[in-house]
Amino acid sequence: MLQLTFFGATGTVTGSRFLLEAESKKLLIDCGLFQGLKKYRLRNWDPFPISPSDIDLVFLTHAHIDHTGYLPRLCKQGFGGKVHCTYATYDLCEILLRDSGHLQEEDAHWANKKGYSKHRPALPLYTVEDAEKALAQFEPRHYGEDLFITDTLRVKFKDAGHILGSSFVDVKLMQNGGATRFVFSGDLGRAGRPILRDPVQAFEVDYLILESTYGNRLHDNKSPEEDLARVINDSVERGGVLVIPAFAVGRTQDLLYTIRELEEKKEIPSIPVYVDSPMAINATGVFEKRKGYYDLTAKVLELNGIRIFQPEQISFCRHRDQSKALNEINGSAIIISASGMVTGGRILHHLRFRLRRPQDTVLFIGYQAEGTRGRTILEGKPTVKIHGQEISVRANIEKISGFSAHADYNEILAWLIGFNRPPKKTFIVHGEPSSSVSLAEKIQKRLGWDVVVPEFKESFTLS
Repeated sequence: MLQLTFFGATGTVTGSRFLLEAESKKLLIDCGLFQGLKKYRLRNWDPFPISPSDIDLVFLTHAHIDHTGYLPRLCKQGFGGKVHCTYATYDLCEILLRDSGHLQEEDAHWANKKGYSKHRPALPLYTVEDAEKALAQFEPRHYGEDLFITDTLRVKFKDAGHILGSSFVDVKLMQNGGATRFVFSGDLGRAGRPILRDPVQAFEVDYLILESTYGNRLHDNKSPEEDLARVINDSVERGGVLVIPAFAVGRTQDLLYTIRELEEKKEIPSIPVYVDSPMAINATGVFEKRKGYYDLTAKVLELNGIRIFQPEQISFCRHRDQSKALNEINGSAIIISASGMVTGGRILHHLRFRLRRPQDTVLFIGYQAEGTRGRTILEGKPTVKIHGQEISVRANIEKISGFSAHADYNEILAWLIGFNRPPKKTFIVHGEPSSSVSLAEKIQKRLGWDVVVPEFKESFTLS
């Protein structure tokens, strides 16, 4: 029996968890945290819908927490199998999962100290120690390497072009002289962006599980580099600090790469750039370690001795006192800090201080999920709650969509056109309801494919 069940990323962008049952094996593709609205975050505290000890293997499409961040809790609840991913994903998970455990502990500490939790005492979802135990179960693989689960069940990773090490999970079941193939897209990247290779083309797909984060939107045709230059120059003219909430993996490195290029082209002045995120600093180290994942342009730059992530006045703030000292800056500077959706981390302290200052600017360069502080600020609300306190929003608020690592709907459709035949069924996941429905309608109308938008915990028996 072939069965596919959706335990997350349905009706929401986060919480990727898909269970494929084949050849008497239970394979969990992605094991992410729910983020955003409280009704979704509360699912992180629920027992996993099936016994974790019944799951044979976990496969991770990439390292972002909404695809990996539930893993320490799954292991804590009894999952004892191997976790497979690419080598770069493993390197990044070493950073992200430990950091996530630290943030869980820190959030519980702050809630107990400030008394803004309903629970007494507030407890972390999991700890750094739980994350360490989960990491011991990883067994990384190379792109394109065949991993045979049984004699007739094969899994491999293919480059998705989203972040370093990101992949499609390609599952092939061989029976009765034929084959059935599943492709789990994870997050589909974009062609022509700096640093990473473009997404590879998929073929011979029977069942496609496809993300829809930007299923109802197009990225701005305007160059994100031009937009970033404008925002930086405007900030310099005001004499304020530019604060950029950025995902530690992918977006921070894109920013550093672009700022360096803009400086070299003399399109912006050289000003101090502070990366205030130990996780982002460590992730940048992984990028420098895994240069084999770069596209040709980035490799040539490195070959010519250019440090592609090093603007002229770069400073890396590892320690808390260095982070606190950034509050003393009154002139022009750029602070890049995590998390990208303002759900936790040092960015909260910077926004708590900077949002009230009209001379300062906050720039969002990534998707802000429903229910996150980032979405609240972008929607123009006059205040936002940080550490239990309502903070007035007086700073200049800017947004650039072109840095997104997610394909928009035209880019998704272009990738789908490359399939040599329609899948038997395409499942649309990993999007807010309007995005998923919109993408489903576009695929049905333009390609004529059989498309389904699954519900939470919905299960499908497949031929």
